[in-house]
Amino acid sequence: MKVENIPYPLVASGKVREVFDMGDALLMVATDRVSAFDVIMKEGLAGKGVLLTQISLYWFSRASALTQHHLVENHAERIVDLGKEYPELQYRSMIVKKLTPLPIEAVVRGYLSGSGWKAYQATGALFEYPLPNDLQNSSQLPKPVFTPTTKAASGHDMPIDCADAAKLIGESLFQKVHDLSLELYNMGVQRADAASLILADTKFEFGTDEAGELYLIDEILTPDSSRYWPRDGYAPGGAQPSFDKQFVRDYLESLDWDKTPPAPSLPESVLKGTLDRYIQAYETIVG
Repeated sequence: MKVENIPYPLVASGKVREVFDMGDALLMVATDRVSAFDVIMKEGLAGKGVLLTQISLYWFSRASALTQHHLVENHAERIVDLGKEYPELQYRSMIVKKLTPLPIEAVVRGYLSGSGWKAYQATGALFEYPLPNDLQNSSQLPKPVFTPTTKAASGHDMPIDCADAAKLIGESLFQKVHDLSLELYNMGVQRADAASLILADTKFEFGTDEAGELYLIDEILTPDSSRYWPRDGYAPGGAQPSFDKQFVRDYLESLDWDKTPPAPSLPESVLKGTLDRYIQAYETIVG
């Protein structure tokens, strides 16, 4: 799906989402683009933006018991109205409040994987958190931990200590983000458990309004922002099968590619395998 012929000015374009100014609110459209290692692939996944948006809407509905979020109050009605004129946008779009994003991403980890596993191998700790010395790749942590990162406009987000994150956004606001992120992760874990999934880790984004009130923004607990594993067959000691674009990353890691543009072409088997995982994640999580 190509985002075009939208009667609102484009104000931001990310790796996956396009954001348009509707005047009193923003229109956030999830495209079908795929990115890996911060590089956008040449090929997209038909329907991926719809799946990501619908998973986020499911979670925003559940998260409303814990926090304010960015969806406008009459979101459902406005999306239906938008869809009458632009049907291709209805299921891949969110109409959201105009908020100021915080300059950190709120990462919560319950298992040792990805960059966390690499850090543990190098230092014996998970960034600033000491850990037992006998953990393996994909081991469950003694308890979930909050490991914020910087929010890079381009390139990689970088880990940042909690103390530095608190200096960046203020101690009081940091504590709210810290506590709320752990609550939201626990919400996700409970639903994942019920669906025979493991929510290994995830990231949240937050923003504030003009009064300094905190809101949950962007996407939430999607396969693009989270690492989901099937519970059946889970065994620490190596990488786990994953319901996300790890399938793309694994293929790219097998190539002689320096992870800079231009991206190599993805074969049909990788595209189909990745889309199948997104569909399975949607069906399993939303039910």
